[in-house]
Order: sequence, then C-alpha cells, then structure tokens
Amino acid sequence: MSPELVSILVLVVVFVIATTRSVNMGALAFAAAFGVGTLVADLDADGIFAGFPGDLFVVLVGVTYLFAIARANGTTDWLVHAAVRLVRGRVALIPWVMFALTGALTAIGAVSPAAVAIVAPIALSFATRYAISPLLMGTMVVHGAQAGGFSPISIYGSIVNGIVEREGLPGSEVTLFLASLIANLLIAGVLFALFGGRKLWARGSVPTDGATGEGDAGFADGETPGPGTDATSGTATGTGPATSGATPATPATPAAPTAPASPTAVAVRPGREAGVTGGTGGTGGTGGIIRLTPARIATLTALVALVVAVLGFDLDAGLTAVTLAVVLSTAWPDDSRRAVGEIAWSTVLLICGVLTYVGVLEEMGTITWAGEGVGGIGVPLLAAVLLCYIGAVVSAFASSVGIMGALIPLAVPFLAQGEIGAVGMVAALAMSATVVDVSPFSTNGALVLAAAPDVDRERFFRQLMVYGGIVVAAVPALAWLVLVVPGLG
Repeated sequence: MSPELVSILVLVVVFVIATTRSVNMGALAFAAAFGVGTLVADLDADGIFAGFPGDLFVVLVGVTYLFAIARANGTTDWLVHAAVRLVRGRVALIPWVMFALTGALTAIGAVSPAAVAIVAPIALSFATRYAISPLLMGTMVVHGAQAGGFSPISIYGSIVNGIVEREGLPGSEVTLFLASLIANLLIAGVLFALFGGRKLWARGSVPTDGATGEGDAGFADGETPGPGTDATSGTATGTGPATSGATPATPATPAAPTAPASPTAVAVRPGREAGVTGGTGGTGGTGGIIRLTPARIATLTALVALVVAVLGFDLDAGLTAVTLAVVLSTAWPDDSRRAVGEIAWSTVLLICGVLTYVGVLEEMGTITWAGEGVGGIGVPLLAAVLLCYIGAVVSAFASSVGIMGALIPLAVPFLAQGEIGAVGMVAALAMSATVVDVSPFSTNGALVLAAAPDVDRERFFRQLMVYGGIVVAAVPALAWLVLVVPGLG
C-alpha cells in the first residue's frame, strides 16, 4: 500500500473515532500527524510542525479574545441594538445585512477570513439575542464573504486571474466574479428559506427605541429575551401584554428548535433563555436602553481600528486583535478578567490539529498525488468533475487559495486540448474550492464556530460539518454541470 493511500485511510479513521467516541478531533489529528509523519513519511518534528497553522491560531485566539471583552462590557449588545435600528426593527433583514457587509468587504480587497473575523462575532451575538439560528447567521456571513470574493480587485480574484494569465489560459474576470456572486446568493436564499427565514419575516418588526415587547432590543446588557418573559421585570407573562402601554408581546421563536431532523437546532446554555434581567445591567436605569460608556466607546474604537488595520494597512488580523484586547484589558481589568477563559480553546485545538495533519499530507505529496492521478484520466469531462471535487474536499480543510493555485495548473493539459472551455472550468474550480469554506475545518468556518456565544459548541460543530459535507457533495457537481458541460468543444 502506498504511503499516500495510508495517509488518506488514517484521516478517515480520525473522522470515525472523533464522531463515534466524542474525542476532540484536533487531538486525534495531532496524534495522527505524529504517527504518519514519523512512521510513513519519515518526517522529523520540524517537518510535522511545518504544517501547524500558526497564523490561524493567533487569529482564532485574538479575535475571540477581543470579542469576549466586547461581550463582557456590553459593546456587542449596543451593536445589536444599532443593527436593529438600522433596519427599522426588521430582524429578518439582519442576516442579509451581514451577507452584504462581508461581501462588500471582500469585494473591495479584504481577505475573506479577515472579513469574517470582523463581522461574524457581531452577527452571531445578534443571532443569540434574537433567537435566530446560529447556523443560518454564520453561513450567511461566510457565503457573503465568498459572494464578493472574486471581484476583479479582490484578493481571490486577483490571485486566480493572475494564475490564469501565467498559465496562458483564456480568462474572464467578469464571469469569474458573477459566477461566485450568483452561486453564493442563491445558496444564501435557500438557507434563509430553510433555516428559519420565513419565521423571522412572520415575527415582523421589534421595537427599536428601548420599549419592551417581542424580541426587545432594549434588554439589559448580556441578557437574551426568553419566550413569554416580560422584558422589564423578568416575570412570566404568557401571551398577554408585556407592560401597560407597551407593544403586545408575542412569544419569541425558541433558540433551539425541537425538530430533531433540523440541522439548525443549537442548544442555548441555561441562563441565557431565562429572560431574567436582574436590574438595569449598566443601562443607567433607562428602561433597558443600552447607553455608550467609556469602556464601550473604547471597544468600538478598537473594533474600528481592527478593520482599518486589516483592510487599510494589511496588518495581521490575529496579532492586531490580541494587541487591542490587551490594551482594553489593561484599561478595564474588571470587564476583561474572564475574557481569556472565554477564548474558544477547544475550537483552537480542533482546527490546529486537523490542519497540522493536512500539512503532513501536503509535505508527503498526498495532495499532489491525488491531483495528478485525476489529471491523467483520458476523459476530459470526467477529469474536470473529479478536479472540482478534489478542490472542494481538500479546501474544506486547507487553504482555498493554495488549492486553486495547485489545481488550475493541473487542468492545463486537458484544457489545452480545446474540448473544455477554460473560462467555465476555472470558474467551476474557483467556486468549488471556496464555497466549501463553511466547513468548520476551514478558516472561515472555524471563525464562525469560535464566534458563536452561548451555544453547545460540539453540536454547532456537527451542524457545520454536516452542512459543509452537503456543500462538498452538491456544489462541485452543480458548478461542473452549469459552467463546464455547456463549454464542451
């Protein structure tokens, strides 16, 4: 048995054990990287650790640290309230606002993980507060980032168009951009319809001025409205009016749907759905209206500084976030005391372990071995769909840009035959390699997983993994059918 095949079988075993025995997959992957790297690939420790994603480690730690501070001092609550006011209380529009925001950031030049790192914590905090499926909100953010990811001035678009030009292939920047934009927009529409969007429309608008009522935007800091709970007193109200003169309360949609077949059900930790405000929570006794305080102003300034540093000066998102978090912790230690403990350490272990093993696969040539085996197939149309699937599967665990850089050159030999259109094939490869970034093992998926507050992370991880698996199974075939098959020579 070849070393490459052994490494793939070991990866399958890691998935099976992690799924059936509830062992952290990252820890298993570290052990697998050590075993395969030492016994099969003849790598030393330096060779094994070469695949450790140090940059992603710092991004996950830094961003979750900074936003843990933002949650602790009530800044995320203020941002949620501001978002509700922006859309005049229409909660159903917020997922689309987040989709458009991340799309705009990547379209103007932001790296996709940087845009997701900025938007996801705010979006997921909003989802928790208003009983929106975290799966819906998180995937809308990721698909939004990919929707704008191939504009002619974007990072992904510039890289792919540069590879196409270097390989001497015909290309179309507009086709590449529109293919990704339309595909992700359609996927977002399906997600919205299936994962609770219709119920959000049925809920109508929520108050935006601090009044109590359905999904009240003026809850005290850190509190989430519970079904049938009065926003002012925290006492059960059933389906009757909340308070005199206030908007009649409608029972909120539960945060964890009971349908067992639905992948959107995410368990909320006890205490968040009780609806007990316990006083003004730093709102100054203003009936739940969230006010800006010096700590919140400083945190908002830090968030803006993060955006400017990443997008304007191309600084590392993780290192910048850690630095800003340390500054805030020094100035307001009481708000930040527990923030380090709220960093998503289990997610960090999982992602870094899996990507270290993928690095071993790349080091020993398994990825190239698989790609060359497919590229040597004598049937161009079959080779095209297999390359799309390899791009999707590998990109779900590794760098999307790196996979595109490897697969497009592998497609050159049969594209040169003229039997398959190069423009459609490149667009299909690019889409297959990026739309799967909803996987919890990719950078974007990991950021969404780490940013979701007050959820059962193991359950949310499984939901993202199932959804990512569906995307991996379906999108490459659809991209091939729509973009490659019509271009047959």
